[in-house]
Amino acid sequence: MTSQYAGRRVTVAGLGVSGVPAARALRGLGALVTVVNGSDGERQRAEAAELEALGITVRLGDGATLPEGTELVVTTPGWKPTSPLFEAAAQAGVPVVGDVEVAWRLRAKQDRPAAPWLAVTGTNGKTTTVRMLAAILEAAGLRTAAVGNIGVSLFDVILGEREYDVLAVELSSYQLHWAPSLRAHSATVLNLAPDHLDWHGSMEAYAADKGRVYEGNQVACVYNVADPATEELVRAADVAEGCRAIGFTLGTPGPSQLGLVDDILVDRAFVADRQRQAQELAEVSDLASPAPHNIANALAAAALARAYGVPPAAVRDGLRAFRPEAHRIEHVATVDRVDFVDDSKATNTHAAQASLAAYEPVVWIAGGLAKGATFDELVSASASRLRGAVLIGADRALIRDALARHAPQVPVVDLDRTDTGAMSAAVQAAVGLAEPGDTVLLAPACASMDMFTNYNKRGEAFADAVRALAPGRAAHE
Repeated sequence: MTSQYAGRRVTVAGLGVSGVPAARALRGLGALVTVVNGSDGERQRAEAAELEALGITVRLGDGATLPEGTELVVTTPGWKPTSPLFEAAAQAGVPVVGDVEVAWRLRAKQDRPAAPWLAVTGTNGKTTTVRMLAAILEAAGLRTAAVGNIGVSLFDVILGEREYDVLAVELSSYQLHWAPSLRAHSATVLNLAPDHLDWHGSMEAYAADKGRVYEGNQVACVYNVADPATEELVRAADVAEGCRAIGFTLGTPGPSQLGLVDDILVDRAFVADRQRQAQELAEVSDLASPAPHNIANALAAAALARAYGVPPAAVRDGLRAFRPEAHRIEHVATVDRVDFVDDSKATNTHAAQASLAAYEPVVWIAGGLAKGATFDELVSASASRLRGAVLIGADRALIRDALARHAPQVPVVDLDRTDTGAMSAAVQAAVGLAEPGDTVLLAPACASMDMFTNYNKRGEAFADAVRALAPGRAAHE
Protein backbone atom coordinates (compact mmCIF):
# COMPACT_ATOMS: atom_id res chain seq x y z
CA MET A 1 0.00 0.00 0.00
CA THR A 2 2.83 2.43 0.70
CA SER A 3 4.81 1.76 -2.48
CA GLN A 4 2.92 4.27 -4.64
CA TYR A 5 3.89 7.19 -2.37
CA ALA A 6 7.10 6.11 -0.65
CA GLY A 7 9.92 8.47 -1.63
CA ARG A 8 7.70 10.60 -3.90
CA ARG A 9 7.83 14.37 -3.60
CA VAL A 10 4.24 15.40 -2.90
CA THR A 11 2.99 18.95 -2.46
CA VAL A 12 -0.20 19.43 -0.45
CA ALA A 13 -2.08 22.65 -1.27
CA GLY A 14 -3.68 24.02 1.87
CA LEU A 15 -3.76 23.40 5.59
CA GLY A 16 -6.95 23.19 7.67
CA VAL A 17 -9.45 20.37 8.09
CA SER A 18 -8.46 18.60 4.86
CA GLY A 19 -4.82 19.53 4.32
CA VAL A 20 -3.38 18.62 7.70
CA PRO A 21 -4.73 15.02 7.71
CA ALA A 22 -3.67 14.58 4.07
CA ALA A 23 -0.11 15.74 4.81
CA ARG A 24 0.14 13.48 7.85
CA ALA A 25 -1.20 10.48 5.97
CA LEU A 26 1.14 10.94 3.02
CA ARG A 27 4.12 11.42 5.30
CA GLY A 28 3.15 8.26 7.12
CA LEU A 29 3.15 6.44 3.80
CA GLY A 30 6.73 7.51 3.15
CA ALA A 31 6.19 10.52 0.90
CA LEU A 32 8.43 13.58 1.04
CA VAL A 33 5.72 16.14 1.79
CA THR A 34 5.72 19.91 1.39
CA VAL A 35 2.60 21.89 2.36
CA VAL A 36 1.95 25.29 0.79
CA ASN A 37 -0.66 27.68 2.14
CA GLY A 38 -1.55 31.20 1.04
CA SER A 39 -2.51 32.44 4.53
CA ASP A 40 0.05 33.10 7.21
CA GLY A 41 -1.85 33.65 10.45
CA GLU A 42 -1.63 32.40 14.00
CA ARG A 43 -3.67 29.26 13.32
CA GLN A 44 -1.66 28.39 10.22
CA ARG A 45 1.62 28.79 12.07
CA ALA A 46 0.44 26.49 14.84
CA GLU A 47 -0.60 23.84 12.31
CA ALA A 48 2.71 24.28 10.48
CA ALA A 49 4.67 23.69 13.69
CA GLU A 50 2.85 20.40 14.29
CA LEU A 51 3.54 19.20 10.77
CA GLU A 52 7.17 20.27 10.77
CA ALA A 53 7.69 18.14 13.89
CA LEU A 54 6.72 15.17 11.70
CA GLY A 55 9.34 16.01 9.07
CA ILE A 56 6.94 17.87 6.76
CA THR A 57 8.07 21.11 5.10
CA VAL A 58 5.55 23.96 5.30
CA ARG A 59 5.57 27.17 3.27
CA LEU A 60 3.14 29.92 4.28
CA GLY A 61 2.08 33.13 2.55
CA ASP A 62 4.29 34.09 -0.36
CA GLY A 63 5.84 30.62 -0.27
CA ALA A 64 2.66 29.09 -1.72
CA THR A 65 4.25 28.29 -5.08
CA LEU A 66 5.09 24.97 -6.68
CA PRO A 67 8.18 23.52 -4.97
CA GLU A 68 10.94 22.35 -7.24
CA GLY A 69 10.92 18.61 -7.85
CA THR A 70 7.22 18.10 -7.07
CA GLU A 71 5.90 14.85 -8.57
CA LEU A 72 2.28 15.10 -7.39
CA VAL A 73 0.05 17.91 -6.09
CA VAL A 74 -2.72 17.01 -3.65
CA THR A 75 -5.19 19.85 -3.27
CA THR A 76 -7.74 20.69 -0.61
CA PRO A 77 -11.20 22.17 -1.35
CA GLY A 78 -10.45 25.89 -0.97
CA TRP A 79 -8.06 26.15 -3.92
CA LYS A 80 -9.65 27.22 -7.21
CA PRO A 81 -8.75 25.27 -10.36
CA THR A 82 -7.38 28.51 -11.82
CA SER A 83 -4.85 28.98 -9.00
CA PRO A 84 -1.31 29.79 -10.22
CA LEU A 85 -0.03 26.75 -8.34
CA PHE A 86 -2.06 24.45 -10.58
CA GLU A 87 -1.13 26.35 -13.71
CA ALA A 88 2.52 25.85 -12.77
CA ALA A 89 1.86 22.16 -12.17
CA ALA A 90 0.23 21.81 -15.59
CA GLN A 91 3.18 23.49 -17.28
CA ALA A 92 5.56 21.14 -15.46
CA GLY A 93 3.48 18.06 -16.29
CA VAL A 94 2.73 17.39 -12.61
CA PRO A 95 -0.66 15.75 -11.95
CA VAL A 96 -3.11 17.42 -9.53
CA VAL A 97 -5.62 15.38 -7.51
CA GLY A 98 -7.76 16.05 -4.47
CA ASP A 99 -7.48 14.67 -0.95
CA VAL A 100 -10.61 12.58 -1.60
CA GLU A 101 -8.99 11.04 -4.67
CA VAL A 102 -5.96 10.00 -2.61
CA ALA A 103 -8.21 8.57 0.11
CA TRP A 104 -10.15 6.60 -2.52
CA ARG A 105 -6.93 5.11 -3.91
CA LEU A 106 -5.80 4.14 -0.40
CA ARG A 107 -9.09 2.65 0.77
CA ALA A 108 -8.17 -1.01 0.29
CA LYS A 109 -5.93 -2.47 2.97
CA GLN A 110 -3.66 -5.35 2.05
CA ASP A 111 -5.30 -7.60 4.63
CA ARG A 112 -8.98 -6.73 4.05
CA PRO A 113 -11.31 -5.45 1.32
CA ALA A 114 -12.27 -1.80 1.07
CA ALA A 115 -15.47 -0.61 2.73
CA PRO A 116 -17.96 0.58 0.08
CA TRP A 117 -18.85 4.27 -0.02
CA LEU A 118 -22.42 5.58 0.05
CA ALA A 119 -21.87 9.14 -1.21
CA VAL A 120 -23.96 12.26 -0.61
CA THR A 121 -23.67 15.62 -2.34
CA GLY A 122 -25.97 18.51 -3.25
CA THR A 123 -26.24 22.23 -2.66
CA ASN A 124 -28.01 21.85 0.68
CA GLY A 125 -28.74 19.10 3.20
CA LYS A 126 -25.54 17.07 2.74
CA THR A 127 -24.45 16.92 6.36
CA THR A 128 -27.93 16.15 7.70
CA THR A 129 -28.45 13.41 5.12
CA VAL A 130 -25.08 11.75 5.66
CA ARG A 131 -25.60 11.74 9.42
CA MET A 132 -29.11 10.31 8.98
CA LEU A 133 -27.60 7.64 6.74
CA ALA A 134 -24.94 6.77 9.31
CA ALA A 135 -27.61 6.51 12.02
CA ILE A 136 -29.63 4.11 9.85
CA LEU A 137 -26.58 1.97 9.06
CA GLU A 138 -25.69 1.84 12.77
CA ALA A 139 -29.26 0.80 13.59
CA ALA A 140 -28.78 -2.08 11.17
CA GLY A 141 -25.76 -3.23 13.19
CA LEU A 142 -23.22 -2.18 10.57
CA ARG A 143 -19.80 -0.76 11.39
CA THR A 144 -19.89 2.68 9.80
CA ALA A 145 -18.85 6.31 10.09
CA ALA A 146 -20.01 9.64 8.66
CA VAL A 147 -16.91 11.09 6.99
CA GLY A 148 -15.62 13.49 4.36
CA ASN A 149 -16.82 17.07 3.96
CA ILE A 150 -18.72 16.66 7.24
CA GLY A 151 -15.42 17.46 8.99
CA VAL A 152 -14.19 13.93 9.72
CA SER A 153 -11.08 13.08 7.72
CA LEU A 154 -11.31 10.15 5.35
CA PHE A 155 -7.63 9.48 6.01
CA ASP A 156 -8.19 8.99 9.73
CA VAL A 157 -10.86 6.38 8.98
CA ILE A 158 -9.22 4.62 6.05
CA LEU A 159 -5.74 4.39 7.56
CA GLY A 160 -6.95 3.65 11.09
CA GLU A 161 -7.05 0.27 12.76
CA ARG A 162 -10.83 -0.02 13.01
CA GLU A 163 -12.60 -2.02 10.32
CA TYR A 164 -15.77 -0.70 8.67
CA ASP A 165 -18.51 -2.43 6.71
CA VAL A 166 -19.62 0.70 4.83
CA LEU A 167 -18.95 4.45 4.95
CA ALA A 168 -21.41 7.36 4.69
CA VAL A 169 -19.41 9.97 2.78
CA GLU A 170 -20.28 13.65 2.35
CA LEU A 171 -18.64 15.18 -0.72
CA SER A 172 -18.55 18.81 -1.84
CA SER A 173 -18.42 19.94 -5.45
CA TYR A 174 -14.82 21.03 -4.81
CA GLN A 175 -13.84 17.54 -3.72
CA LEU A 176 -15.65 15.85 -6.59
CA HIS A 177 -13.90 18.10 -9.12
CA TRP A 178 -10.56 16.59 -8.13
CA ALA A 179 -11.67 12.94 -7.64
CA PRO A 180 -11.80 11.33 -11.10
CA SER A 181 -11.37 7.73 -9.90
CA LEU A 182 -14.19 7.73 -7.32
CA ARG A 183 -16.71 4.93 -7.87
CA ALA A 184 -19.33 4.77 -5.13
CA HIS A 185 -21.55 1.81 -4.27
CA SER A 186 -24.51 4.23 -4.49
CA ALA A 187 -24.80 8.01 -4.41
CA THR A 188 -27.21 10.92 -4.37
CA VAL A 189 -27.30 14.51 -5.53
CA LEU A 190 -29.91 15.96 -3.17
CA ASN A 191 -30.59 19.19 -5.06
CA LEU A 192 -28.96 21.78 -7.28
CA ALA A 193 -29.05 25.55 -6.90
CA PRO A 194 -26.51 28.25 -7.80
CA ASP A 195 -23.65 28.20 -5.31
CA HIS A 196 -19.86 28.56 -5.38
CA LEU A 197 -20.05 29.85 -8.96
CA ASP A 198 -16.97 31.99 -8.38
CA TRP A 199 -15.03 28.74 -7.86
CA HIS A 200 -16.57 26.69 -10.67
CA GLY A 201 -17.01 29.48 -13.19
CA SER A 202 -20.58 28.65 -14.21
CA MET A 203 -23.71 26.81 -13.10
CA GLU A 204 -23.04 24.20 -15.79
CA ALA A 205 -19.57 23.48 -14.44
CA TYR A 206 -20.89 23.37 -10.86
CA ALA A 207 -23.60 20.87 -11.82
CA ALA A 208 -21.13 18.75 -13.79
CA ASP A 209 -18.85 18.48 -10.77
CA LYS A 210 -21.78 17.46 -8.57
CA GLY A 211 -22.73 14.87 -11.18
CA ARG A 212 -19.33 13.19 -10.90
CA VAL A 213 -20.66 11.47 -7.77
CA TYR A 214 -22.77 9.21 -10.02
CA GLU A 215 -19.89 8.06 -12.23
CA GLY A 216 -19.35 4.33 -11.93
CA ASN A 217 -22.07 3.79 -9.32
CA GLN A 218 -22.58 0.12 -8.68
CA VAL A 219 -26.14 -0.25 -7.33
CA ALA A 220 -28.17 2.97 -7.21
CA CYS A 221 -28.10 6.59 -8.38
CA VAL A 222 -30.55 8.38 -6.08
CA TYR A 223 -32.07 11.60 -7.45
CA ASN A 224 -34.63 14.21 -6.38
CA VAL A 225 -37.88 13.92 -8.33
CA ALA A 226 -38.67 17.58 -7.54
CA ASP A 227 -35.34 18.70 -9.01
CA PRO A 228 -35.16 17.42 -12.61
CA ALA A 229 -31.56 18.59 -12.95
CA THR A 230 -30.48 15.82 -10.57
CA GLU A 231 -32.17 13.20 -12.74
CA GLU A 232 -30.43 14.64 -15.80
CA LEU A 233 -27.11 14.09 -14.05
CA VAL A 234 -28.06 10.44 -13.55
CA ARG A 235 -28.91 10.09 -17.24
CA ALA A 236 -25.54 11.56 -18.19
CA ALA A 237 -23.52 9.30 -15.89
CA ASP A 238 -21.60 6.23 -17.00
CA VAL A 239 -22.58 3.66 -14.37
CA ALA A 240 -21.98 -0.04 -13.77
CA GLU A 241 -24.24 -2.49 -15.55
CA GLY A 242 -27.41 -3.06 -13.54
CA CYS A 243 -27.16 0.19 -11.57
CA ARG A 244 -30.61 1.68 -11.08
CA ALA A 245 -32.03 5.22 -10.99
CA ILE A 246 -33.98 5.67 -7.74
CA GLY A 247 -36.06 8.77 -7.10
CA PHE A 248 -37.24 10.31 -3.85
CA THR A 249 -40.30 12.53 -3.64
CA LEU A 250 -42.52 14.25 -1.10
CA GLY A 251 -45.46 12.99 -3.12
CA THR A 252 -46.83 9.49 -3.64
CA PRO A 253 -43.95 7.42 -5.03
CA GLY A 254 -44.09 5.61 -8.31
CA PRO A 255 -42.18 2.40 -9.07
CA SER A 256 -38.43 2.71 -8.28
CA GLN A 257 -39.12 5.64 -5.95
CA LEU A 258 -39.34 6.40 -2.24
CA GLY A 259 -41.94 8.89 -1.06
CA LEU A 260 -44.81 9.83 1.23
CA VAL A 261 -48.24 8.28 1.67
CA ASP A 262 -50.35 9.85 4.44
CA ASP A 263 -47.31 10.95 6.48
CA ILE A 264 -45.65 7.55 6.07
CA LEU A 265 -42.27 7.17 4.37
CA VAL A 266 -42.60 4.29 1.91
CA ASP A 267 -40.32 2.38 -0.44
CA ARG A 268 -41.42 1.29 -3.91
CA ALA A 269 -37.88 0.75 -5.15
CA PHE A 270 -36.36 -2.05 -3.09
CA VAL A 271 -39.35 -4.40 -2.94
CA ALA A 272 -40.10 -7.61 -4.81
CA ASP A 273 -42.93 -6.15 -6.91
CA ARG A 274 -42.35 -2.44 -7.54
CA GLN A 275 -45.58 -2.13 -9.55
CA ARG A 276 -47.93 -3.34 -6.81
CA GLN A 277 -46.00 -3.28 -3.52
CA ALA A 278 -44.84 -0.57 -1.14
CA GLN A 279 -42.84 -1.07 2.06
CA GLU A 280 -43.49 1.19 5.04
CA LEU A 281 -40.20 2.55 6.41
CA ALA A 282 -41.08 5.19 9.02
CA GLU A 283 -43.53 7.92 9.91
CA VAL A 284 -42.96 11.65 9.66
CA SER A 285 -43.40 11.75 13.45
CA ASP A 286 -40.23 9.62 13.74
CA LEU A 287 -38.18 12.57 12.42
CA ALA A 288 -36.70 15.32 14.56
CA SER A 289 -38.33 17.92 12.30
CA PRO A 290 -41.34 17.64 9.94
CA ALA A 291 -39.92 20.37 7.68
CA PRO A 292 -40.32 19.31 4.02
CA HIS A 293 -36.61 19.47 3.23
CA ASN A 294 -35.88 17.37 6.33
CA ILE A 295 -38.30 14.70 5.10
CA ALA A 296 -36.61 14.81 1.70
CA ASN A 297 -33.22 14.31 3.35
CA ALA A 298 -34.60 11.33 5.28
CA LEU A 299 -35.95 9.74 2.09
CA ALA A 300 -32.60 10.16 0.34
CA ALA A 301 -30.76 8.62 3.28
CA ALA A 302 -33.27 5.77 3.38
CA ALA A 303 -32.81 5.15 -0.34
CA LEU A 304 -29.04 4.81 0.01
CA ALA A 305 -29.43 2.55 3.03
CA ARG A 306 -31.96 0.36 1.24
CA ALA A 307 -29.63 0.18 -1.76
CA TYR A 308 -27.08 -1.32 0.61
CA GLY A 309 -29.64 -3.87 1.83
CA VAL A 310 -30.66 -2.34 5.16
CA PRO A 311 -33.99 -3.72 6.48
CA PRO A 312 -37.00 -1.40 6.93
CA ALA A 313 -36.94 -1.55 10.73
CA ALA A 314 -33.40 -0.16 10.79
CA VAL A 315 -34.49 2.81 8.67
CA ARG A 316 -37.17 3.63 11.23
CA ASP A 317 -34.89 3.09 14.22
CA GLY A 318 -32.07 5.13 12.71
CA LEU A 319 -34.31 8.07 11.86
CA ARG A 320 -35.79 8.00 15.35
CA ALA A 321 -32.31 8.05 16.88
CA PHE A 322 -30.98 10.85 14.67
CA ARG A 323 -30.69 14.35 16.09
CA PRO A 324 -29.68 17.26 13.84
CA GLU A 325 -26.60 19.32 14.58
CA ALA A 326 -26.92 22.76 16.11
CA HIS A 327 -28.13 25.69 13.99
CA ARG A 328 -30.09 23.49 11.58
CA ILE A 329 -33.83 24.10 12.09
CA GLU A 330 -33.17 24.14 15.84
CA HIS A 331 -36.03 25.17 18.13
CA VAL A 332 -34.47 27.51 20.69
CA ALA A 333 -37.43 28.53 22.84
CA THR A 334 -41.09 29.49 22.94
CA VAL A 335 -41.82 32.86 24.51
CA ASP A 336 -45.40 34.11 24.87
CA ARG A 337 -46.56 31.51 22.31
CA VAL A 338 -44.00 32.62 19.72
CA ASP A 339 -41.51 29.96 18.57
CA PHE A 340 -37.90 30.96 17.94
CA VAL A 341 -36.03 28.76 15.45
CA ASP A 342 -32.32 28.90 14.60
CA ASP A 343 -31.41 27.90 11.05
CA SER A 344 -28.19 29.89 10.84
CA LYS A 345 -26.84 27.13 8.57
CA ALA A 346 -29.18 28.42 5.84
CA THR A 347 -26.35 30.39 4.24
CA ASN A 348 -27.80 30.57 0.70
CA THR A 349 -31.17 31.31 -0.85
CA HIS A 350 -32.00 27.69 -1.63
CA ALA A 351 -31.55 26.64 2.00
CA ALA A 352 -33.46 29.67 3.30
CA GLN A 353 -36.39 28.95 0.99
CA ALA A 354 -36.59 25.38 2.26
CA SER A 355 -36.49 26.66 5.83
CA LEU A 356 -39.20 29.28 5.28
CA ALA A 357 -41.41 26.64 3.67
CA ALA A 358 -41.53 24.75 6.97
CA TYR A 359 -43.27 27.51 8.95
CA GLU A 360 -46.23 29.89 8.70
CA PRO A 361 -46.61 32.73 9.65
CA VAL A 362 -42.95 33.73 9.92
CA VAL A 363 -41.03 36.75 11.14
CA TRP A 364 -37.86 36.32 9.13
CA ILE A 365 -34.41 37.44 10.30
CA ALA A 366 -32.10 37.54 7.29
CA GLY A 367 -28.99 39.13 5.85
CA GLY A 368 -25.20 38.94 5.82
CA LEU A 369 -22.84 38.41 2.89
CA ALA A 370 -24.82 37.60 -0.25
CA LYS A 371 -21.90 35.94 -2.14
CA GLY A 372 -23.31 37.26 -5.41
CA ALA A 373 -26.80 35.84 -4.79
CA THR A 374 -30.08 37.46 -5.82
CA PHE A 375 -33.22 37.20 -3.69
CA ASP A 376 -36.22 37.77 -5.98
CA GLU A 377 -37.08 34.09 -6.38
CA LEU A 378 -36.73 33.42 -2.66
CA VAL A 379 -38.91 36.37 -1.63
CA SER A 380 -41.52 35.72 -4.31
CA ALA A 381 -41.88 32.08 -3.24
CA SER A 382 -42.06 32.94 0.47
CA ALA A 383 -44.01 36.21 0.52
CA SER A 384 -47.34 34.70 1.58
CA ARG A 385 -45.74 33.15 4.67
CA LEU A 386 -44.15 36.33 6.02
CA ARG A 387 -45.54 38.29 8.95
CA GLY A 388 -42.53 40.57 8.83
CA ALA A 389 -38.79 40.71 8.18
CA VAL A 390 -35.80 41.99 10.13
CA LEU A 391 -32.67 42.60 8.05
CA ILE A 392 -29.08 42.69 9.27
CA GLY A 393 -25.64 42.51 7.69
CA ALA A 394 -23.62 44.01 4.89
CA ASP A 395 -25.85 43.02 1.96
CA ARG A 396 -29.26 43.43 3.61
CA ALA A 397 -30.27 46.05 1.01
CA LEU A 398 -30.48 43.31 -1.63
CA ILE A 399 -33.10 41.49 0.42
CA ARG A 400 -34.90 44.75 1.30
CA ASP A 401 -35.22 45.62 -2.38
CA ALA A 402 -36.52 42.14 -3.23
CA LEU A 403 -39.11 42.45 -0.45
CA ALA A 404 -40.19 45.84 -1.83
CA ARG A 405 -40.69 44.30 -5.27
CA HIS A 406 -42.39 41.04 -4.34
CA ALA A 407 -43.82 41.50 -0.83
CA PRO A 408 -44.58 45.22 -0.39
CA GLN A 409 -47.21 44.41 2.21
CA VAL A 410 -44.65 42.84 4.58
CA PRO A 411 -43.32 45.21 7.28
CA VAL A 412 -39.51 45.40 7.26
CA VAL A 413 -37.12 46.48 9.98
CA ASP A 414 -33.77 47.42 8.41
CA LEU A 415 -31.03 47.47 11.05
CA ASP A 416 -28.19 49.63 9.81
CA ARG A 417 -25.44 47.92 11.77
CA THR A 418 -23.09 44.97 11.31
CA ASP A 419 -21.68 44.62 14.83
CA THR A 420 -22.31 41.39 16.71
CA GLY A 421 -24.73 43.17 19.05
CA ALA A 422 -27.06 43.66 16.09
CA MET A 423 -28.47 40.17 16.65
CA SER A 424 -29.95 41.15 20.00
CA ALA A 425 -31.56 44.18 18.38
CA ALA A 426 -32.85 41.96 15.55
CA VAL A 427 -34.52 39.58 17.99
CA GLN A 428 -36.10 42.50 19.85
CA ALA A 429 -37.41 43.88 16.57
CA ALA A 430 -38.78 40.46 15.59
CA VAL A 431 -40.66 40.26 18.88
CA GLY A 432 -42.30 43.56 18.02
CA LEU A 433 -43.56 42.13 14.71
CA ALA A 434 -44.60 38.65 15.91
CA GLU A 435 -48.04 37.56 17.07
CA PRO A 436 -48.95 34.50 19.17
CA GLY A 437 -48.61 31.36 17.05
CA ASP A 438 -45.91 32.86 14.82
CA THR A 439 -42.36 31.62 14.31
CA VAL A 440 -39.36 33.93 14.48
CA LEU A 441 -36.95 32.25 12.09
CA LEU A 442 -33.25 32.99 11.65
CA ALA A 443 -32.65 31.80 8.08
CA PRO A 444 -30.14 34.39 6.80
CA ALA A 445 -29.81 33.26 3.16
CA CYS A 446 -26.31 34.76 3.42
CA ALA A 447 -22.88 33.94 4.77
CA SER A 448 -21.97 35.19 8.23
CA MET A 449 -18.43 36.52 7.93
CA ASP A 450 -19.40 40.20 7.76
CA MET A 451 -20.49 40.02 11.41
CA PHE A 452 -19.50 36.64 12.86
CA THR A 453 -16.65 34.14 12.65
CA ASN A 454 -19.00 31.53 11.18
CA TYR A 455 -22.64 30.48 11.06
CA ASN A 456 -22.26 28.70 14.42
CA LYS A 457 -21.37 31.96 16.18
CA ARG A 458 -24.27 33.69 14.45
CA GLY A 459 -26.68 31.00 15.65
CA GLU A 460 -25.29 31.20 19.16
CA ALA A 461 -25.83 34.96 19.19
CA PHE A 462 -29.44 34.44 18.13
CA ALA A 463 -30.03 31.79 20.81
CA ASP A 464 -28.45 33.99 23.49
CA ALA A 465 -30.66 36.91 22.48
CA VAL A 466 -33.78 34.75 22.56
CA ARG A 467 -33.00 33.30 25.97
CA ALA A 468 -32.39 36.78 27.32
CA LEU A 469 -35.94 37.85 26.42
CA ALA A 470 -37.69 36.30 29.39
CA PRO A 471 -35.75 33.47 31.03
CA GLY A 472 -38.62 32.54 33.31
CA ARG A 473 -41.21 32.37 30.53
CA ALA A 474 -39.22 30.58 27.81
CA ALA A 475 -40.02 26.94 27.19
CA HIS A 476 -36.83 25.32 25.90
CA GLU A 477 -36.44 22.08 24.01
